Amino acid sequence: MCDCIFCKIIAGDIPSMKVYEDDKTLAFMDVAKDVDGHILVIPKKHFKNIFDCEADTLNSVMQTVQTVSQHLIMNCEYDGVNLLNASDESAGQSVPHFHIHIIPRKGNDRINAWPDFEGANNDINSVYESLKI
Repeated sequence: MCDCIFCKIIAGDIPSMKVYEDDKTLAFMDVAKDVDGHILVIPKKHFKNIFDCEADTLNSVMQTVQTVSQHLIMNCEYDGVNLLNASDESAGQSVPHFHIHIIPRKGNDRINAWPDFEGANNDINSVYESLKI
């Protein structure tokens, strides 16, 4: 048996508040109690993060993210959403199952969902040259 908490939610071993489900994905309320309406979208097949996620599964996850996000805007009186993902522990990933956070937003909600960066350390042209594919 997989020890992944999200796999246990998918299997029904741990209860969840399902917002949306299809054959490949599940969207459910995040229990962190940090922001009203915080939703997680996960693939039903286990992938640690975006690096090992198959392309068609990644597409299904993003389709679900769009479906849920549109529902929040059209039916739940939200104005926008933030989408957040951390892939790998070095990026802050705390649950080793690929997931995307949907943070629903309203104008003037005073939520700071964007990191407060301290500034780049290197010349942008040098970084650009090293990153090109």
